[in-house]
Amino acid sequence: MPDFDVSTMLPLCVGLTLLGLIGSWFAWRRRGIAAGTRGVAWSLLPVSLYLTGLLELVWDVVHSAVSWVTHLIFSPTVWAGVALFGVSVVLYVVSGVARGRSPKAPKEKKPASPAGELTATGPAPASAAPAKAAKPSKGKAKQQESSEFDEIEDILKRHGIN
Repeated sequence: MPDFDVSTMLPLCVGLTLLGLIGSWFAWRRRGIAAGTRGVAWSLLPVSLYLTGLLELVWDVVHSAVSWVTHLIFSPTVWAGVALFGVSVVLYVVSGVARGRSPKAPKEKKPASPAGELTATGPAPASAAPAKAAKPSKGKAKQQESSEFDEIEDILKRHGIN
């Protein structure tokens, strides 16, 4: 693309605006005021862009984008970079799949210490204490359940929940 030239852009913009205004007049006659007004709005854009200096900015942006795309398409170095990026993504995905399938090493079990005994990590939880008592009889189990429900009912009543 050639560089931006002010001396050729002004006549080009004025010509585009005049052609657009003529087309807008015909659109107004055939399709109504809405189509004609919209045509006038589009027709005034080339001259307004030139007068505000935005036409040169638009020209530079389009010129830069086109040169970047042509460099991207025709450069073997860029395609090598794209290929390496693809390999990187594939390797990352494969590592995630392999991580999920790898066998995990079994954790060593520590011997349970009696409840209340202090260890290096703190007191052992009550669930870690060895079970010494045999199963309670059915009568004791019902009595234990009812006492638990009584406690729950008391708590609910204190909070006003019935």
